[in-house]
Amino acid sequence: MKVVICNSNVEAAYIAADMVTAQIESKPNTVLGLATGSSPLALYEELVNRYRRGDISFACTTMFLLDEYVGLPVDHPQSFKTFIRRVFTDQIDVKAKAVYVPEGNALDDQEACRKYEVSIVEAEGIDLQILGIGSNGHIGFNEPSSSLASRTRLITLTEQTQRDNAPYFDHRNDMPTQALTQGIGTILDARSIILVAFGLKKRDVVKSAVEGPVTAMMPASSLQLHPNVTILIDEAAASELEHSEYYRSAFGGVTS
Repeated sequence: MKVVICNSNVEAAYIAADMVTAQIESKPNTVLGLATGSSPLALYEELVNRYRRGDISFACTTMFLLDEYVGLPVDHPQSFKTFIRRVFTDQIDVKAKAVYVPEGNALDDQEACRKYEVSIVEAEGIDLQILGIGSNGHIGFNEPSSSLASRTRLITLTEQTQRDNAPYFDHRNDMPTQALTQGIGTILDARSIILVAFGLKKRDVVKSAVEGPVTAMMPASSLQLHPNVTILIDEAAASELEHSEYYRSAFGGVTS
């Protein structure tokens, strides 16, 4: 696990964008895994800027979203399908049919999850997965106690996750209580992974994920089992790490 402590989320986004750019340059038909939420926004903005400058093309890529709420209308402004289109995919040249989102309104959740797994396999797997981390350590919507071998499935959101995400909705009761999510096992199948986390609110969970034991009660700790993970964090998110000086000397960062 490579831990890079950056001066800001903008610097972290630049490093992550360099990694995405290098991946696509080496393999134009790259398969990307996309996270939603606030953490990757600066990354998506940087990638859009590079596309507009002509520095990168996504025309041959395929993209898989990590998760989707259950029960929201397809065009709901807070659905993850709408979110990723608004902040990223509608602003670049990726083909609309090459962007996959779990079917949150499926009549048969199990079948929708099975098909999503099949789609990833048919795309020959995810080359580079982008992740954020929830305040309780979830990646995707894999809540504490999720099996480290889990695959795409229906999951009930914890009260903590519902409280964290409720402000994005007009009314607390509008916040869905369930979601479809790629499993931890599905995420760990990606060939490489980037996780971004920023701010003091993430300092404890970053410490547990990076330096704590691998446990189902801290889903992000499962990333310690992966051979090619880069953790990009700012000074605030890094403030509880016991080995921060080692990470700085070993992995460096970007200075403005």
